[in-house]
Amino acid sequence: MFLFAAMWCGAQATGEDQVVLAKVQALFDAMAAHDSTAALALVIPEGRLMVSRANAPVSNSTLGEFAAKLSAAKATYLERMWNPKVMVRGGIAVVWTEYDFHLGGKFTHCGIDSFQLVKTPEGWKISALAYTVEPSGCAPSPLGPPVSQSTK
Repeated sequence: MFLFAAMWCGAQATGEDQVVLAKVQALFDAMAAHDSTAALALVIPEGRLMVSRANAPVSNSTLGEFAAKLSAAKATYLERMWNPKVMVRGGIAVVWTEYDFHLGGKFTHCGIDSFQLVKTPEGWKISALAYTVEPSGCAPSPLGPPVSQSTK
């Protein structure tokens, strides 16, 4: 999926950009699989997760708390990204990308994901994630409907 998302960027992602995008996609895959162990392996547990919703206070938790809750989730998760902008310099990276989110096979919202990553001895890890939740006013995704929805 991340290579497809990188194509929407308008330029071929290379080298570290691809590795960084792969880490973000791996987190989406761990979410879809409700795999807390896989998600914890991708993040710095003490890292921050900030969620911005209209007319609501910004919610704030750790990436470890977020990852730990995935195993208890019941509904299916699907998060898709497009138009990622990746910046890498030395041991830090940023991914800013549009996304949509589907819960239980139904679209719930779109927004912007902003990931910060750091390079550790184990490789790239997500150290922070901030995202917007926009339940309305979303343009149609350039990815089209999710595969499971398009076959119905």
